[in-house]
Amino acid sequence: MLDDFMWRAMIAGVLVAMAAAPLGCFVVWRRMAYFGDATAHAAILGVALALLLDVSIFLGVLTVALVMASCVSMLSGRGYAMDTLLGVMAHSALAIGLVAVSFLAGVRIDLSAYLFGDILAVGKTDIWIIGGGVALVLTLLFWRWSSLLTATLSDELAYASGIHPRREQLVLTLALAVVVAVALKVVGVLLIAALLIIPAATARPFCRTPEAMAILAAGIAMLAVTAGLRAAYMMDTPTGPTIVTLAAVLFTLATVATQGWRLLRQRLQPASCHSDK
Repeated sequence: MLDDFMWRAMIAGVLVAMAAAPLGCFVVWRRMAYFGDATAHAAILGVALALLLDVSIFLGVLTVALVMASCVSMLSGRGYAMDTLLGVMAHSALAIGLVAVSFLAGVRIDLSAYLFGDILAVGKTDIWIIGGGVALVLTLLFWRWSSLLTATLSDELAYASGIHPRREQLVLTLALAVVVAVALKVVGVLLIAALLIIPAATARPFCRTPEAMAILAAGIAMLAVTAGLRAAYMMDTPTGPTIVTLAAVLFTLATVATQGWRLLRQRLQPASCHSDK
C-alpha cells in the first residue's frame, strides 16, 4: 500500500485532517483564525533556516512555528491589538523567509510546493513523521480537553476551576505549531489555516456539543481530503488547492442548507400559530 503514491497521499491527508479539524474548533471558538495564519506563514522562515543549517525541514518549521506562536502569546495585551500584532508578525515572517530562501546559494527549492503543498510527493518517512505529530496533537487535545474548553469559555471560570488560562494557551500553541509542521507538505503554508478553519466552521451549525463538533469537523476534513485528491487526479489540478476548494464547497452547501432550513421554519411558524388559534 505504501508503495503507491496515491495511497501515501491519502493516508497523509487523512492523518492531517484528523488533527487539524478538532484543533480548528478551538481556533474558531477562540476567534484565533489569524493566529493560525501567522503561525503558518512563519513556516517558510523555518524552511529557509532548516536548509541553511542542513537539518530536517520538519524540525526547522516546528521550531520557528513554536517561536512565532510563543512570541504572539507573550506580546498580546501589551500595548498592541491582537490583530495588528498578528498581521505584522505573519507577513514579516513570510517576507523574511522568502528573502532568506533567495540567499541559499546552490540550493534548488520549489517554493510552490511549500506555499501550496505537494501531497503527492509524500514518502514513507513523511507518513511516520506526520503520524507521530498527529498522535501528539490528539493526545494533547484528549488530555487537556476539559481544561481547554473551560479556558475557552471564560478566563474567570478557568481561574475559579483551578485552571490557568495561559497554560492552556501554551498547549494550543504547541498543538498548532505541530499541525503546521506536519501539514506543510500536504496543503502548504498558504492553505494550512483553511484546513484548520473551514471544516470546523462547516460543522458548527449542526452540533449541539463541542465533542460532536470536533468529530464532525474531522469527518468533513477527511471527506474534503479524499474527494479533493480524487478530483485533483481526475482533473489534473493542484492537489492542495483542490482539497481546500472541496472544503469550501462543503461549507457553502452547509451554509445554504442551514439558512434555507431557518427561513423555512420562520415561514411555517406563523402558520402553525394561526392554526392553533
